[in-house]
Amino acid sequence: MFVRYLPALMICVGVVFDLVTPTRVSAVPLFAAAPLIAAPFFSMASTVRTGVAAFLVVLAIRLSDGRIAEVVPITDLLTVFTVSVLSLLINRVVRRGNEQLASARVIAETAMRAVLPVPDDRIGGLLVAARYEAAQADEFVGGDLFAVADTPYGVRLVVGDVRGKGLDSVAAVAVVIGAFREAAEQELSLEGVVQRLERALAREGSRRGGLDSMEGFVTAVLAEVPAGSDILRVVNRGHPEPIVLHADGALDVLAPTVPALPLGMGLDTGPDRSDEWTLPAGATFLAFTDGLSEARDANGVFYDPAARLRGRLFPGPDEMLSALTDDVRLHTGGRSTDDLALLAVGRPSRGQSARRTTVKIVGRGGE
Repeated sequence: MFVRYLPALMICVGVVFDLVTPTRVSAVPLFAAAPLIAAPFFSMASTVRTGVAAFLVVLAIRLSDGRIAEVVPITDLLTVFTVSVLSLLINRVVRRGNEQLASARVIAETAMRAVLPVPDDRIGGLLVAARYEAAQADEFVGGDLFAVADTPYGVRLVVGDVRGKGLDSVAAVAVVIGAFREAAEQELSLEGVVQRLERALAREGSRRGGLDSMEGFVTAVLAEVPAGSDILRVVNRGHPEPIVLHADGALDVLAPTVPALPLGMGLDTGPDRSDEWTLPAGATFLAFTDGLSEARDANGVFYDPAARLRGRLFPGPDEMLSALTDDVRLHTGGRSTDDLALLAVGRPSRGQSARRTTVKIVGRGGE
């Protein structure tokens, strides 16, 4: 890394500059810059060594030209010494700030991982895989969420995206995940689970004195696969459309029959409606956040997961998600601007693939 050698380079350039210029021209700014450059990037000991080296070089130059007793050389030495001391203070402030930032990051990541644990790879007889890809390296704080629960009504899952970033979004994720885990065990219908999430967000908004509808909403897809059945029910509340990839590479985009608004907007959207599909043997259900579908390449072209997956075969959900994350990283050139969450649920046994069944309209549940 170039900055690693920059302080030494500044001292060397200062020596050359001093040798080739008249005595009235001073290279002290170059020597003083060396410890200043070292301060934010190097350790305390390295900053000290850089400052000492700069001071000793200036002292040696002034001794060699016999001007050590003059006012200007003494001023030069005092300048380098003072800047070196200030560099130590800067180094201390930067290190303390980095330590505090690292501590806050660890706390936030720990909270996020507690709220959003990675699900088991096998739940209710289905294969499960999940990914959370942060837009920034080493970050794990955002508003994307997923959860899977094995309930008396089958396997139920949610994938969502809270508008916003940071710790506020983590709090909203906690509300949604907590409400989902409770409702998934208790509600008879998937629509009932959706309404429990709606009420939980409304309560949170009231507790905070009212959330701005443009800042507090959550897009979400909820799905369930009843035990011993290949039925797949899906409710979509303003979220990117999930996908079913069949064993032969055929692909269905699960567009909702009746589009619905996101959760938490405080509007009466009428009864939720679930669409009914099938998840046959060998098929995989994939839900994702807009960090995937809105990822762009250098030309501004959106990533199309359906087009990328159609016709492809994978041993299981985990391999599918690994391929997707690698592919979208290539598509964006590593320049993703939004976090993404992926959840894939597959039926492990082999069999003849099936396609979409009739659409089922169900009234509001859990009321």
